Amino acid sequence: MRQQLTDVHGGNIHRLSRDQKVPWQSILDFSANINPCGLPASVRDCLAREIDSLVHYPDPQAFLLKQAISERYQVPVTSIVAGNGAVELLYILCHMINPKRVLVTAPTFSEYERAARAANAEICYYTLSPDNDFTYDAAVLEHLVARMDILFLGNPNNPTGSMLTNTEIEHLLACCQRHHCLVVVDESFIDFLPDDRDFTCRRLLDQNDHLVILQSLTKFYALPGLRLGFALCSERISQILHKGKDPWNVNSLAQAAGVAALKDVSYSETSKRIMHAAKDDFFRKLCAIPGWRPLKPVVNYILVDVGHTGRIAAEWQQLLMQRGVLIRDCSNYRGLSAAFIRLAVKLAEQNDALIHAITNCTGE
Repeated sequence: MRQQLTDVHGGNIHRLSRDQKVPWQSILDFSANINPCGLPASVRDCLAREIDSLVHYPDPQAFLLKQAISERYQVPVTSIVAGNGAVELLYILCHMINPKRVLVTAPTFSEYERAARAANAEICYYTLSPDNDFTYDAAVLEHLVARMDILFLGNPNNPTGSMLTNTEIEHLLACCQRHHCLVVVDESFIDFLPDDRDFTCRRLLDQNDHLVILQSLTKFYALPGLRLGFALCSERISQILHKGKDPWNVNSLAQAAGVAALKDVSYSETSKRIMHAAKDDFFRKLCAIPGWRPLKPVVNYILVDVGHTGRIAAEWQQLLMQRGVLIRDCSNYRGLSAAFIRLAVKLAEQNDALIHAITNCTGE
């Protein structure tokens, strides 16, 4: 049966499995930006050891998890709020702050807008231009934040990979402070950078009461089924977030898995090395396909303009689904046309399998 996927997000292999009547394990999923190195062995062992903890309530303070986050990212424990994924904290923040007007870039992760709409906020957009590869213009952002209550900024941005340096964000924060605008920087993909020192905003936390950093642990550590993330912020905002959340919002296994993952330095270093090489090789091979115009990636996903192939994104998605490959049709991103797809960077042999499938499709 021909079935076009119209999900808000990528990664819905279960729906494709039902529609195509194939086991989900047989699907090669390029639609979700998850570390292809897979679940760390340390986390797998930890989950087996901790299974009996399910007979007890999880630690409402997430004490050990916060300690591990503090040690890994060199931030004070008092600045950490643990979440059932970073998205949970995004919704709690909007619910508790109750902003009147928010600014989001376009295209970007759709949950910024959805969370703000759930709080009845007016949404304003800074539309990034494909003519300059969707790069951010810090000067434009500084102009637009006047009369805004919250600015949401993906750094790196999903799906474009757009980034600002922390020095540029520091200047932006000064501007936002004058306008009493909260800045929410989503660093969920920053761990995929070989070196994040010039980009992470963590060093700016102690001097900015109006900065919130969101981070997912499920992308880099391949844990999306567990749901785990955190926010870094001032003590004032931390108290607001804690008041708005469920006291047991992070389950026992997720807390234990987070501790094990954050302490696994070998997994982190190996993943960065593998992904850096795979990303560059994948980009080079995509560039060689006639009509395919990928943006140079900075982390573990690649935005591709397929508008010059004679097919739109949905058609490419359908053709590849028939070959057991799932890609992200980006036509439902605000600011992107039906010509754009997003591909996760996977292991070299998986990337080559997709290149082979695309090449076969070009003859049809």
